[in-house]
Formats: sequence, C-alpha cells, structure tokens
Amino acid sequence: MDIRIEGGRVLVGDRFEDTTVCAGDGVIDAVGGSSAAGRIDARGLMVLPGVVDIHGDAFERQLMPRPGVHFAMDIALFDTDRQVIANGITTVFHGVTWSWEPGLRGAGNARAILAAMEELQPLLGADTKFHLRHETFNLAAEPEIIDWIGARRIGVLAFNNHMPAMKDNAPVRPAKIAEMAQRSGISRDAFQELVLGIARRADEVPGSIARLSAAANANGVPLLSHDDISPEQRRWYRSMGCRLAEFPTTIETAQEAASAGDHIVLGAPNVVRGGSHIGWIDAKDMIARGLCSILASDYYYPAPLIAAFRLAADGVTTIEKAWALVSEIPAAAVDLTDRGVIAARRRADLILVEATGRRPHVVATIVAGRLVYLTEAARFYCGH
Repeated sequence: MDIRIEGGRVLVGDRFEDTTVCAGDGVIDAVGGSSAAGRIDARGLMVLPGVVDIHGDAFERQLMPRPGVHFAMDIALFDTDRQVIANGITTVFHGVTWSWEPGLRGAGNARAILAAMEELQPLLGADTKFHLRHETFNLAAEPEIIDWIGARRIGVLAFNNHMPAMKDNAPVRPAKIAEMAQRSGISRDAFQELVLGIARRADEVPGSIARLSAAANANGVPLLSHDDISPEQRRWYRSMGCRLAEFPTTIETAQEAASAGDHIVLGAPNVVRGGSHIGWIDAKDMIARGLCSILASDYYYPAPLIAAFRLAADGVTTIEKAWALVSEIPAAAVDLTDRGVIAARRRADLILVEATGRRPHVVATIVAGRLVYLTEAARFYCGH
C-alpha cells in the first residue's frame, strides 16, 4: 500500500521541514507529494530516517536468557525483531560471534543463526543482516567464512581478538574466565587448557586475517576491527582494507582512525548511561572531539534513539547531526547507500517519533514502505 505521512516535522538533509512524505513500492516517491491510499497523521511528531544499527548482540539474551538455558532460534529472532522495530531500528546487523569457544559462540550456533536469519527474513519487520564477529584465533573457520563471503551470506565481517585478555590476564580476571567457561559449557580447567592450546597458533593469525580481508574486499563485504589497542594496530587493519574501527580502546587509536578518515563506532548505551560500563572511553566526549562517527546499539536496542536526543539535549551537537550518527553515516559506512536519509528514490525506511516527553519514543516504524509498527492506531487511515 502507498503511504502518505502528513503533518510531521521531516528531517530532510540537515534540517527539519514541515512537509509530507509519500512512499510506494518500497521507496520514497517524493518529499512534499500529495496522493496515497494510506495516510498517517504525523502531527506533533518528528519524521526521521530509520536507525541503521551495524553492531548489536542483545539478541543473544533471547537465545540464552540465562547460562545454559536455550530457546528456539525462531522464537529468539521474532522477539528480537519486535524490540528492534519498536525502537526505530529499520536495518539491524545481528552481531554473531564465531569463536574457538564451544557453546553459544561456537560453530554450530553461528551456522544455525545464519540459516535461521535467511529463512525468517521475509517474515521479520526490520531488514535483518548478519554481522559476523570472527574471533581471529578461530583459524579452523577460515575456509567456511571465505565461502560465506563469496556467497554474500554475511553483511559485514568484524575481526575480534579476546585471546590476549584471557591468556595474559586470567589470574587477575577469574570471574570473566568463569563466565566464559560457563557459557561454553565446559569446566574452568578445561577452558584454560583450551585457551593455552589455541594460543600456540598465534603466528598463523595475521596470515588468516589477510586472506579473509582479501576475500571480503573482492566481494564488497565491509570490514571492521574491534577493540583496536594502538595506532599501529589501526594502521595495520587499514592496510587490509578495514576502514571501520569499533570501540578503539585509547584516545590515540581513535585519533589515528579519524586522521585517516576511518569510521569510529562506539556504543549508544555509553551515551545514555553517561559513560562506559567497563570504564573505557566516554562516547559523548569522543563525539564532541570529532572522534566518533557512528553510534550502535551494542547490547541495548533502545539506546540509539535515546542517545541521539540525549546528545542534542546536552548540547553536544544538534539533533540533526546526532541523528546522522545512527542513520545516514552507518548506512554509508557499510555501503547501504539506498537508505539513511529521507529523499526521493531512497528506501522508505522511516520512523515517527514523539519527542516532547521525558524521553523520545517511537509511534510508528515503516520498513521498505511497510508499516510494521504503530502504537496509535487512530493516526492511520485509508482513503483520500
């Protein structure tokens, strides 16, 4: 059904306009158009491009809400989808870790999630994509990942390495080791032995990263590096064609990324909570310093929406610029140039937001021209 959104304040480019938006066949027909079979009364609301969330793993809580307690993949994905669209996320990349660990982040689970996402995609409200978080010491996975890349089964590939923290700091981080062992479904002693065995192949890791990067670059799959620890490491990943730095761990590393025009991804929950939950970089300060270009949900789907408005309310930036951090810029960074802005012939991924109360909330979500979420039924009506 064609939809006309009327009476709202529409974010067009870098400013808000009192205008209408018409959508048909999944795309925006016109800004300022007049005819459509279905209408949405957006009076008192802001009309924004949908959130493009390129890094989020909160769906794992639906798969395993407690250690050792599993739920069916379809239940988890449908429940996650409801959370996503209710928070204005129209494109979501589920961050799936494929590690050398067994259990939740093992090979079987990664394969099952990918297969379920591909099967259920037509039934989901949000455009749902696979963000493969590859643990770089998971050398055995390389051939299969290259096959997935060639078949364009994954949306983005991120390089993660949690081995140094576990191998070197295990004596001082017993709680973390115990948590990971429990998640893996094996004893702590067995987990420690697994870590030691995997670590012995450290010399093979750079070559594996280079081969995976080459495959991704050849097939147009964007690359991300996670938790870069130094400017040198960021430069090395950049030499592999990886231009997105997720959660750099030092100011100097972020400065290196920004100076070369790399995108810097930080967590929107950091903005909402007023700081990192583990004491790392403050996202609001980084944004103010020009050292963050993208905010992602990370582990909490309501965060991107709330964070953008928090940044504006706190005077860090304008709402127009803050919204680009969760929509236009992430879309462009992962080569989804058909969305992220409200303009003719772009995907009709739109959200209607009530922003006059204590916190913003989503009233309606439209994905590729489909109304997938609506909290106030009286705002929608058919006819001219």
